[in-house]
Amino acid sequence: MDARKVVFEENKLEKKLSRLVGQAIGDFNMISPGDRVMVCLSGGKDSYALLDILLKLKERAPIQFDLIAVNLDQRQPNFPAQILPNYLSSLPVPFHIETQDTYSIVKRVIPAGKTTCGLCSRLRRGILYRVASELGATKIALGHHRDDILETFLLNIFYGGKLKAMPPKLRSDDGKHIVIRPLAYVPERLLERFASVMQFPIIPCDLCGSQPNLQRGAMKQMLRDWEKKNPGRVENLFRAMHQIVPSHLLDGTAFNFKNLAAAEAEFGFMAERDGDKAFDESAPAAPESALGALGTYTASL
Repeated sequence: MDARKVVFEENKLEKKLSRLVGQAIGDFNMISPGDRVMVCLSGGKDSYALLDILLKLKERAPIQFDLIAVNLDQRQPNFPAQILPNYLSSLPVPFHIETQDTYSIVKRVIPAGKTTCGLCSRLRRGILYRVASELGATKIALGHHRDDILETFLLNIFYGGKLKAMPPKLRSDDGKHIVIRPLAYVPERLLERFASVMQFPIIPCDLCGSQPNLQRGAMKQMLRDWEKKNPGRVENLFRAMHQIVPSHLLDGTAFNFKNLAAAEAEFGFMAERDGDKAFDESAPAAPESALGALGTYTASL
């Protein structure tokens, strides 16, 4: 491929990522003037991309905010401890390496062959919340992307019996921290391409990332199979998460079914926006203008 075309494609990819991240930040008001955003860097492609894009957006954002990169060294065997400090030293961002031996705790508590992700994530989350307070961070940015959100959604449906996913922005249980996911609109395939272009020094996870029996892996493969066989299905699934109709589900806490009655307007009966026409199998697809917060970005992916 011509060198100029390579540069053009790389710039196009970077602009698309920046646009999607900027759109998510704007849609959910993730970053406010004066924020100090703690970017959690694991050594994987997603968190590398998150930091890179936020640094670029910071340069041209209409508001002022600060970034600080944080890595939690969990003392995993063979962890290349110098890779991240060396990489971060080359960037215009302050950083902090927190060392806590959660690896030994997880291996001691979780029986061999069992999934370690639950305990590992709880320990990691508690440490990162503490570090955020110590560093004066007002927001904690995680590198979860669109596919992570969809996989979590499916896991909760199939194994948890809940319509629940990863929110783009949440308040911690203790109320002290705001967690944001600026990559919420970004498909994983774009991050894979970006990591290859940028040649990030990827550090594999020897604790949970190497487990072959994780249900999340099955969800990931299912989504990829769907997209391959039925292009657009994954985008529609993600779009559906932006267009919830509580009156057409079964949660009585989200919609007052018990007191539902015919509603009379001044000149006749009042029609429901998402009424019984929702049952028509031949109903046309929603127009592009109805995509809400998603805008038109899915059409260009």
